[in-house]
Amino acid sequence: MQFIDEATVVAASGAGGNGSRSFRREKHVPRGGPDGGDGGKGGDVVLVADPRSRSLLDYHYGRTYSAEDGKAGSGARKSGRDGEDLVLAVPPGTQVFDANSGELLADLVSEGHRLVILRGGNGGWGNIHFATATRQVPDFANPGQPAVVRSLRFELKLLADVALVGYPNVGKSSLIRAISASQARVADYPFTTLVPNLGVVRHQSRVFTVADIPGLIEGAAQGAGLGTRFLKHVERCRTLVFLLSPVESESPAQQLAVLQRELASHDRDLPQRPSMVVLAKADLLGPDVDDVVRELAEELGRPVLAVSPITKVGVPRFLDELASRFAQEPRQAPATYDPMAD
Repeated sequence: MQFIDEATVVAASGAGGNGSRSFRREKHVPRGGPDGGDGGKGGDVVLVADPRSRSLLDYHYGRTYSAEDGKAGSGARKSGRDGEDLVLAVPPGTQVFDANSGELLADLVSEGHRLVILRGGNGGWGNIHFATATRQVPDFANPGQPAVVRSLRFELKLLADVALVGYPNVGKSSLIRAISASQARVADYPFTTLVPNLGVVRHQSRVFTVADIPGLIEGAAQGAGLGTRFLKHVERCRTLVFLLSPVESESPAQQLAVLQRELASHDRDLPQRPSMVVLAKADLLGPDVDDVVRELAEELGRPVLAVSPITKVGVPRFLDELASRFAQEPRQAPATYDPMAD
């Protein structure tokens, strides 16, 4: 399935049905009173975070979505039927913006989270509501409230426990394939991964998700290598894994400095996120791997692990370290938009 993380749609709630202007028509009742029923309420536009949805592909082509209008009232005090709500399923982690003003309207984080983003119009009152002692035959009724139309921009930011961050072709896709059932594409050239990949890892009775973020390069925060499209998917991750390569022209320490700088340029709080440093492609170092890891740890002043998805060297220890970081704590849903407050 093609991964799409942004889309703009036009959504419309249902209009309320008109109230009825009706009078009793019965034999031997020449002056029947008003009996017009109320119009039905228009349908709402409802967003729901559906875990079965993984992409915004369905909304990518700028479609228009409309809830059903309420039906008009009729005689004999019969109210019109309410319009059906329109339910739009989006992946968990989707933010909803007003496409014109840029205002954030909703942030659908929790699975199953439902939000009414557009309220349907109320139905109009029938003429039975307007009869008084001095106006016994009201010859009018209320129209239903109009539909609400709004352009909405959806932006998906992946919800994952771990983000694998590193240069292109550093081995992130190979690692996520080795530790999960992800079928991330692997090839021996830069920018093999052009969209984020998610993998679910089960280890030591823990279950957590890992995101393979497409490779970052210097200047990513300013858009180099589509960096601004990729960096947003790091924002919600609870732990960052800096995956460094021993075979790049830049040293592993220089790679880490560039990655941290790009993260800080995108969001100054990201470098403060809990993180690990992992030296990838350990199989290429042969018997010198322990010495290289020790020297890098001394240079950085922090622990360093070495892994090889090909030989599985270091992978169990890597998973042990990740599993120890995650208790099964539910994410808290942020405050959401209330259309009735407008």
